[in-house]
Amino acid sequence: MSEPLPPPEVLGEGDWLRLVRRGRWEYAERTHGEGMAVVIVAVTPADELLFVEQYRAALDARVVELPAGLVGDQDAGDTLEDAARRELVEETGWDPGRVEVFSIGPTTAGMSNERAAIVCASDLRKVGDGGGVDHEAIVVHAVPRTQAAGWLRAMDAGGHAIDLKVWSGLWLADRAAEATPGTAVQA
Repeated sequence: MSEPLPPPEVLGEGDWLRLVRRGRWEYAERTHGEGMAVVIVAVTPADELLFVEQYRAALDARVVELPAGLVGDQDAGDTLEDAARRELVEETGWDPGRVEVFSIGPTTAGMSNERAAIVCASDLRKVGDGGGVDHEAIVVHAVPRTQAAGWLRAMDAGGHAIDLKVWSGLWLADRAAEATPGTAVQA
C-alpha cells in the first residue's frame, strides 16, 4: 500500500477540464457533470452497428467512435440510462426502447479521473437524423454488424482515428448475436 497523497492542487482550469496535481501525479478532471460518460453499443433492427464520426481537436483528426456523452451535464438528476437515451437520439437519431448498463470503469486511468459506462441499447426506433446539437457536426454510420471490423480497418487505413472502445462494442454486439441470433444487443 502506498502512502496517502496530499490534497489535490489545481494547476489550471478551463470551461470543461481542470488540470490537477496530487503528489507527483498530474491528471485531468471534468468540470461538468459527474465525471462519468456513457458509451453506447447500439444495433439497429437491420443488424447494423451504429458509429459516429466527428473531428476531435486533441487529435486534429476525424475520429470514429461509438455514440457517447456525459452524464449529468444537462440535468443533475441524470441517470446513466437517461444520458444514454438522450445521447443516442441526439447523435444518431435512434431512440432505444431498452438500455442496460454492461460495465463501468476508468477510460484513461493514468491521465484522468473520468469513468465510463458501456451501455447496450436495444429495441431501436428511428426518430430523426442525428448529427448532434449546436456546434457538433457528427456523421452517423450504420454499418452491417458482420462487416464492421473490415469497415473500421478501412476507415483507419483512410486516415481516420478509431477510438479503441469501438472494438469492445463490436465484441459485445457479436457475442449478443451469437447468443441469440436475430435479436438486438443485450448486456
